[in-house]
Amino acid sequence: MQTSVLDSLGTSRMETDYNPMELSSNTGFEEDSEYKDIEGTDVKDMRLEAEAVVNDVLFAVSNMFVSKNLPCAEDVAYINVETRERNRYCLELTEAGLRVVGYAFDQADDGLQTAYHETVYSLLDSLSPAYREAFGNALLQRLEALKRDGQS
Repeated sequence: MQTSVLDSLGTSRMETDYNPMELSSNTGFEEDSEYKDIEGTDVKDMRLEAEAVVNDVLFAVSNMFVSKNLPCAEDVAYINVETRERNRYCLELTEAGLRVVGYAFDQADDGLQTAYHETVYSLLDSLSPAYREAFGNALLQRLEALKRDGQS
């Protein structure tokens, strides 16, 4: 099951525990009244979660976007991703996590039994060595920038 984690600024996030490309993780949609039910508790919209996932790792893959052809709902969304190795996947995002459900864009194979990953980082790390390298390089650049800023 997915859990909220605290990022480097101490704010709670689903699916993404750290993005080396940006410090701010406040998405703003938590406060929007249209995303709350009558009692005021958050209603999960997986399309919003999927968009956040895409925005967090787009820098480290060739292409990634929320599917417009597969149905999104409160409890499921589909994300198409092409790794830097040019492999294409269709990912399913649910409360259980992310998993590969197809090996082409907009392909969800109900018979495909793949493991769930708690974060998009973990899933892409298992699929793409080039993602791992790009993520590591971005993290290193961010740390170097912080070190330079700290010396000023």
